[in-house]
Amino acid sequence: MPGPSPGLCRALLVLWAAFGLGLIGLSVVAQEPFWADLQPRVALVERGGSLWLNCSTNCPRPERGGLETSLRRNGTQRGLRWLARQLVDIREPETQPVCFFRCARRTLQARGLIRTFQRPDRVELVPLPSWQPVGENFTLSCRVPGAGPRGSLTLTLLRGTQELIRRSFSGEPSRARGAVLTATVLARREDHGANFSCRAELDLRPHGLGLFENSSAPRKLRTFALPSESPRLAAPRLLEVGSERPVSCALDGLFPASEARVFLALGDQRLSPDITLEGDALRAIATATASAEQEGARQLVCNMTLGGESRETRENVTVYSFPAPRLTLSEPSVPEGKTVTVTCAAGAGALVTLDGVPAAVPGQPAQLQLNATVNDDRRGFFCDATLEVDGEILSKNESTELRVLYAPRLDESDCPRSWTWPEGPEQALRCEARGNPAPSVHCARPDGGAVLALGLLGPVTRALSGTYRCTAANVQGEAVKDVTLTVEYAPALDSVGCPERITWLEGTEASLSCVAHGMPPPNVSCVRSGEDKVIKGLLRVAREHAGTYRCEAINVRGSAAKNVAVTVEYGPSFEELRCPSNWTWVEGSGRLFSCEVDGKPQPRVECIGSRGTSEGVLLPLAPPDPSVRAPSIPSELASGIYTCNATNQHGSMVKMVAVNVESPPKMDESTCPSHQTWLEGAEAAVPACAALGRPSPQVSCSREGAPWRQRLHVSRQDAGTYLCLATNEHGTEARTITVGVEYRPVVAELAASPPGGVRPGGNFTLTCRAEAWPPAQISWRAPPGALNIGLSSNNSTLSVAGALGSHGGEYECAATNAHGRHVRRITVRVAGPWLWVAVGGAVGGAALLAAGAGLAFYVQSTACKKGEYNVQEAESSGEAVCLNGAGGGAGAQGGPEPEGTAEALEGGEVFAIQLTST
Repeated sequence: MPGPSPGLCRALLVLWAAFGLGLIGLSVVAQEPFWADLQPRVALVERGGSLWLNCSTNCPRPERGGLETSLRRNGTQRGLRWLARQLVDIREPETQPVCFFRCARRTLQARGLIRTFQRPDRVELVPLPSWQPVGENFTLSCRVPGAGPRGSLTLTLLRGTQELIRRSFSGEPSRARGAVLTATVLARREDHGANFSCRAELDLRPHGLGLFENSSAPRKLRTFALPSESPRLAAPRLLEVGSERPVSCALDGLFPASEARVFLALGDQRLSPDITLEGDALRAIATATASAEQEGARQLVCNMTLGGESRETRENVTVYSFPAPRLTLSEPSVPEGKTVTVTCAAGAGALVTLDGVPAAVPGQPAQLQLNATVNDDRRGFFCDATLEVDGEILSKNESTELRVLYAPRLDESDCPRSWTWPEGPEQALRCEARGNPAPSVHCARPDGGAVLALGLLGPVTRALSGTYRCTAANVQGEAVKDVTLTVEYAPALDSVGCPERITWLEGTEASLSCVAHGMPPPNVSCVRSGEDKVIKGLLRVAREHAGTYRCEAINVRGSAAKNVAVTVEYGPSFEELRCPSNWTWVEGSGRLFSCEVDGKPQPRVECIGSRGTSEGVLLPLAPPDPSVRAPSIPSELASGIYTCNATNQHGSMVKMVAVNVESPPKMDESTCPSHQTWLEGAEAAVPACAALGRPSPQVSCSREGAPWRQRLHVSRQDAGTYLCLATNEHGTEARTITVGVEYRPVVAELAASPPGGVRPGGNFTLTCRAEAWPPAQISWRAPPGALNIGLSSNNSTLSVAGALGSHGGEYECAATNAHGRHVRRITVRVAGPWLWVAVGGAVGGAALLAAGAGLAFYVQSTACKKGEYNVQEAESSGEAVCLNGAGGGAGAQGGPEPEGTAEALEGGEVFAIQLTST
């Protein structure tokens, strides 16, 4: 009997392998656990809000299922393996709903957790005391009812924007709601008028929600400080009826002093004080006026109130009545020789004294009689009354004057015969006559001229000098007297008698004299400033006599001094130092030729070219006086011989001056370019710099402050900054030169990343770095057929994403600039991995029932050369869908495997199947 054919053996072997794999798959399915799921498992809902819960299972055909919860429901949706239910008006702090399904005689459960939160809508700060003493503690209490969960709450007590205390309630039970924060705060002065508030923060950001904040209404605190001592009350112990006396009440250490209230009263009479504040001190001042009804002992009360507390001081005041005494004369005005009676009287209880003689008993008057004489005229009488009040002796007095009538008298003491007055200050001519009634006095010149205004202040002038007749008269008679008035005045030096400026001519004779005015006649002397010798007589005038002289006039009324300037004039003369014969002008120096000529008055100088290029040219001169505006400075000046002529009113003089023109060094872009370029490898060069100037400048260049060493050939080290200096005797000019060295390009680096080859589908990068100046342009040459090549902005990087076999080969990088081109090459290899064949899956019971044709159909319908598969939910069709193409190769049709397939896969692409859930 012939044996089985090789093809049949292979078919049986494949069927046996499929059967074994199917059994393995059934075993896995049988052992798969079933579960119930509740979404969301944990939820945080605002109190009174709603929530959808999704209850599901992976049991293929659950018998029954549901959702157990004590919360209100609003709607339900169902499927074979799921249940969705909306819960509304959720108010419990915490509840645990249960999702359950009955599957294969087992109950599957999933338990969830729903918590509620409430925003801090009410934040309350307990009212503060109306007034709080400074230095004492008060309580801040903040309530946030209902807000929660408490573990997410943070309360903060604030003074203005400053945080006083901050407390987080983390760690509190999750069901806890509402919070209270209490703090004890020491009241300070600076807290007066401060706003206190409470801020509540419910932080639900860790649960995926936001931060909820709210603050209480601010409450203003008023603090005060009231010292324990009583106010200081300053008041008179005695107060006379009808009089006004100041009363003051003061207290230090008040805060705020402006809030204090003051009460001042004398008996039943309330006073109106004026309040003065100085820092923490308060002072109240009022005027107390007593009436006759208040006579006797009274109390003065001062009360200060602040912050509901008060301090009070009381003082006793005695109100009394004490009229002034009465002093009378029998006749206030009597002729000489008549008798006069003087009487002094006062009220009951007062003891009077007349001119030191007391009355016999209190309450009786005192009297005095006299025979009037001339000496009694204007005699004063003094009446004094004393009264004892509350142990204190009080005194009042009255005075009067007696007038006695008699004829005028002109005494030497009251009207002297000779007066001497200084000129200037106001004086009053005093010629007084004794007599009663008061005599009238009149003083005038005997010839009927000027009249003196007696007793009136007036300026004293020289015109008042002379003799006057003074006459005094009243109803009792007349008196006459001659007086002499002399007016003295200090010396004066005027421009007529003593001029301020005197001009003398050298070689002549002159004298210095000054005439002064004054009374008594002054003595005049003149000395030269800085010397003591008095100038007298005639002088032979020389230049050294020029200068300032001090002339002084002196008498008993003072002195006068005057400076007299003596000027000595003379003809012009040249001096070599002040007007040199040879002068060098430096271009740009801003200098003018200075030719100062000695002479008075100052000579006029003019220099005009007389030979060579300067002939007829006017040479600008520096003005001898710096305050005079100088002529414009010329930009160019002709050298040559100039003739200088000096002239004034006393003569003229001539001098020849040779002028030479020179200039300092100067370099600019034309003689010394600021940027110069050398080529690497060329023969050594030096900075090209030249300078203009006279005498010719010397030019030297150094690099960065050090001497520059020349080389045979230019190198890159020669690039840099050079300082070139041009120098002559008139200065130095500096110029900075920047030397750049250019050189040919060189590809310094050509590298691949990753190194060592690229797998198909992989990425690689080639980096080319070149050194060149000016910078090189980078270009690439790739293998033929290489596509999808990316270059960086400066072409320095070549990149390939998803390498293919055509990307393998030699790559060339070329760097090019104006001085040449340089090339480097690199070889890239694209080598694929061994074929990975992924054949798997569970062949179920359908493999046992299906024929070979059914197995081939399964392979054909589920294989994809390359793509992504999606496993849908249990309620969908359960079939795998190819997302990215449904085609396959010949091997996917179940036919014989083509020869060379393994080798072709080894160097080609690798395909994989990825299972993902959506």
